[in-house]
Amino acid sequence: MSRAPILLELPGQIDTARLTLRPPRAGDGAVVLAAVCDSLAELRCWPANLPWAAPEPALDNFETFCRRAEAQFLLREDFTFLIRRSADGQLVGACGLHRFDWLARRFEIGYWGHTPSLGHGYLSEAVCAIRDLGLRQLHARRLEIFTDARNHRSRALAERCGFTLEHIRPHGAETAHDERPVCAVYALTA
Repeated sequence: MSRAPILLELPGQIDTARLTLRPPRAGDGAVVLAAVCDSLAELRCWPANLPWAAPEPALDNFETFCRRAEAQFLLREDFTFLIRRSADGQLVGACGLHRFDWLARRFEIGYWGHTPSLGHGYLSEAVCAIRDLGLRQLHARRLEIFTDARNHRSRALAERCGFTLEHIRPHGAETAHDERPVCAVYALTA
């Protein structure tokens, strides 16, 4: 990479056919908290992938998350986007590019959906927009999605967005039930 990442010009908002994606900012904590509370049962099914959903949700924690995410976006350290329906502004999830390797141009895509909003294609639409941001603006050579191998919804989403299953491997963390989850690794190369 020839320029320092902090000098990269990135959109402050991504608009798709039905969605608006933008980085979290101060004041978004309450909305994120409400969406997470609506989705806790589903999110907690995947503790290895979503460890942040295990503790009891608290407003201060989510407001802190939003403020940190805004700062990390500006510093080009992490690219988290809140996903909102354009028609009514309803928060339907979050997605982003994480765990960068700027030299190799490798990025990981992560996502979660607001449970009552699942089944409408919002996450697929958002992940495709993030995928395109990575490929077109960040010149990614490799994008990856890591998901629990038992999470068939997440695996289907990765495939819908053009990712190919590379392999299945043990996940790095054990769950509370002393079982080691199995991770499905999906990739897309430029």
